[in-house]
Amino acid sequence: MPNNPMRKNDLIAGLSVAGLMLPEAVAYAAIAGLPPQRAIFAGIAGCLAYASIGQSRFAIAAPTSSSAAILAAILATTPMAPEGKPALVTAVVLLTAAFFALAALTRLGSLTGLVARPVLRGFSLGLAITIIIKQLPAIAGVSLPASDIFHLSAALFAAASHWNWISILSAAFALAALLLLKRFPAIPTAFLVLAAGIAASVAFDLPAQGVAVVGQINTSLVMPSVPIFSFEQWSRLGQLALPLAMILFAESWGTISALALRHNDEVNANRELGALGFANFASALVQGMPVGAGFSAGSASEAAGAASRWTAVVAAVGLGLLIAFAAPLVARLPEPVLAAVVITALVHALNPAPFLRLLKLRRDFDLAIAATIAVLLLGVLNGMLVAVALSLAMVIHRLASPRVARLGRLGQGREYVDAARHVDATLSDDIAIWRPAEPLLFANAEAIFRFIESQTHDNPKIHAVIVSLEESYDLDSTSLEVIASFDAVMAKSGKQLLLARVHDHVRDALQAAGLNTLLQRCHYSVDGAVAALQPAA
Repeated sequence: MPNNPMRKNDLIAGLSVAGLMLPEAVAYAAIAGLPPQRAIFAGIAGCLAYASIGQSRFAIAAPTSSSAAILAAILATTPMAPEGKPALVTAVVLLTAAFFALAALTRLGSLTGLVARPVLRGFSLGLAITIIIKQLPAIAGVSLPASDIFHLSAALFAAASHWNWISILSAAFALAALLLLKRFPAIPTAFLVLAAGIAASVAFDLPAQGVAVVGQINTSLVMPSVPIFSFEQWSRLGQLALPLAMILFAESWGTISALALRHNDEVNANRELGALGFANFASALVQGMPVGAGFSAGSASEAAGAASRWTAVVAAVGLGLLIAFAAPLVARLPEPVLAAVVITALVHALNPAPFLRLLKLRRDFDLAIAATIAVLLLGVLNGMLVAVALSLAMVIHRLASPRVARLGRLGQGREYVDAARHVDATLSDDIAIWRPAEPLLFANAEAIFRFIESQTHDNPKIHAVIVSLEESYDLDSTSLEVIASFDAVMAKSGKQLLLARVHDHVRDALQAAGLNTLLQRCHYSVDGAVAALQPAA
């Protein structure tokens, strides 16, 4: 539990968040096709576990819309008898926890940006559209067995004569109330709408009018157990759980870091990885769902004035009390009202502003749209894999095809800049100075030095080449071999190679590789390398 004492703001904020967590938990369980208690127990266990390790005072570790949709896709693509479905979900949650824990132990927090934000925004937009469309049958009061949103939309319109207009009106009133009251973030809007929906269900006997309700919630806990699967099954689930963990952490870290930055709070990515891993492990123990720090719950915690991680503890306790004493009432909750809660929680993902900004910047707009289209055309699971692949492709493409700039001297000073961008920079006739824009590694080293060689080999005036390695903190074995070969080629053509802005780790690598003569031609600055080429006065 948190070390600091609980404040009044934590109590108020925690109760407000609990009022949001209950309808969202029931709704997200419905998205995943699971009984409500799995999401409710996951929220309780996740909040308590995160509060004991995590750093963010706003983070609420509970099921999210994206994790619920991805879990539903995993369940749909994994052959399993209905009685084996609970064990399958627990296995996915355990694997998600294991990936988080492994990433924390190996200190991979620096890879928090592995899923590029434009790609994540595109994925979120496609996911939001998919989930919203899948809520429409619940709003219309019809059951439609369609596998994708396009067939689902067609089937929904084909079944227009069977729409339940009372169900549609219930959702419309709930949606209007949620959107109107959203302007007052301190009010537990979702909880109030949930209560109003239950009251309307009881007062007007909505089930008798054909309006579907949540039904009885089983609040009994089961003994923790590890699912028994074959190695092949665990391997298959691991392949699906890894991108789920990546998307879940990208979403969670985006929320945690944004809220921390807004309030000057300190958060450590590696510690957050461990906290989310522990939260998912706790969720698995209570047979819950994958959990993360969702945007809507985190924003609600912030708006309610959370002062410490006690907010998450109060929210967990409050959710437990609500389900313990109000389960019979929650059973009367109309499903179209739940659908309205889900849609409202996803409205922020439909905001076109981030995409318009990318379009204005002329950066990554096509990637964001590609991720959206992938989710819409290929489904949530394959769209998720495409989103991760797009992010990795961005990194690989950038590293494998870096720009190499030739540097020139500014005036009579010691500064050397990209001559292509600074017309007042002076190029030396007999010294070529180059700077790769990306770190040297096995994927780009040969291309970089091949380019430098092509630009200098046939120029008889150039007697020395300086390569600035300021972007390279360390070198792998391939890069070392390429540098050694390039040094030999330069020497054979009568040119001398010097390295500038060489980090200490690079010097250590050169020494370990036995490149001692090249090590003697390493300098901490470009100006130092140039000075070394000048004849002694």
